[in-house]
Amino acid sequence: MVISNRPLKFILAALVACLPVSGFANSENDSTHVQSEVTHEEKVISHDNHAEAEHVAQDPKAKVDAFIDHHLQDSHDFVFFSDDKENKHYGFPLPVILIDGGLKIFSSSKLHHGEEVAEVDGNFYKLVHGKIYKTDAAGTITFNEHGHPENEKPLDFSITKNVVSMLFVAVLLFFMFTGLAKSYKKGPIPTGFGRVLEPLIIFIRDEIAVPNIGEKKYRKYMGYLLTVFFFVWVLNLLGMTPLGINVTGNIAITVCLAMFTFIITQFSANKDYWGHIFWMPGVPVPMKIILAPIEVLGTLTKPFALLIRLYANITAGHVVIMSLIAMIFVGKNLAADLPISLGLTLFISVIEVLVAFLQAFIFTMLSSLFIGMAVQDHDHAHHHEDETAII
Repeated sequence: MVISNRPLKFILAALVACLPVSGFANSENDSTHVQSEVTHEEKVISHDNHAEAEHVAQDPKAKVDAFIDHHLQDSHDFVFFSDDKENKHYGFPLPVILIDGGLKIFSSSKLHHGEEVAEVDGNFYKLVHGKIYKTDAAGTITFNEHGHPENEKPLDFSITKNVVSMLFVAVLLFFMFTGLAKSYKKGPIPTGFGRVLEPLIIFIRDEIAVPNIGEKKYRKYMGYLLTVFFFVWVLNLLGMTPLGINVTGNIAITVCLAMFTFIITQFSANKDYWGHIFWMPGVPVPMKIILAPIEVLGTLTKPFALLIRLYANITAGHVVIMSLIAMIFVGKNLAADLPISLGLTLFISVIEVLVAFLQAFIFTMLSSLFIGMAVQDHDHAHHHEDETAII
């Protein structure tokens, strides 16, 4: 079974300008002329900074870019909406867990979305671009020429928004499947929500696991395939809610999921699999030496294809939907832009519901295909044809 799916191209339009402000100090021996020049220069810099901040605050495009960038990133708190006029954020904080000369645990409310400095056991921390940095009591952050902070970063094991979302989905799946298992004690037909789960489980078994892994060996990997399918699918659906959750659009998450497939594949591989990688049968010896490093590289490109495919498609969907909604605020004609924006957003949202399922299905399908190639006897050449068509 060959599945071909080209990942969507996406553009992240998020530009953050960080300009350190330098002060001027005058000595007592400076002349009045020098003092007046310095004072004038200070006024010019202050005026320019104020004008720039005012421009960013009033520019709807800059605010949209900042909102999209904030939505795509992980966060140390849940923010449902913000009031820019009163500078208030409505949501709830999450625990911050740092290792910096010991264990430091405090609420993210101390950081106040990066607007304040948190003091913990004599240490000072500040939130910049979603990362926590060590600083002083004044909250001094040193930036390099590329606009990246150079301050020291403590080890961050915080319970972030993405972590809360994954824990919630894990608990939800646990109760869903334990409920399904208990319902079979009453009879062969499940009851309640189990009637929805059973067809999906049978679909994954009959259409994904058995064809790719084989009837003799598929049962061993069904637990992983079911877990990764429902985990990715529910997280994708959760990302479409107004909660601002973008877990599967976080490349760190997709890397971890792909690593699980990679580890299971390599540790499950038989001698035929390794023989095809390091000493390809049926080809001349010089070609075997040339093909060996290429095949080894191929074992790494498989999980890379998994993580990029999921990350790119989910991120693209979030950017497109939020960009369409932003037409209402950026456009000059509300009467014309509102129906167009809402209509296109509704259309793309319906497609994203399909994409949420499709990406979970493709991730599970490719995982089962890679595992099947590792555990089955390599007498059939169509496995390599399938891999080439998918990658």
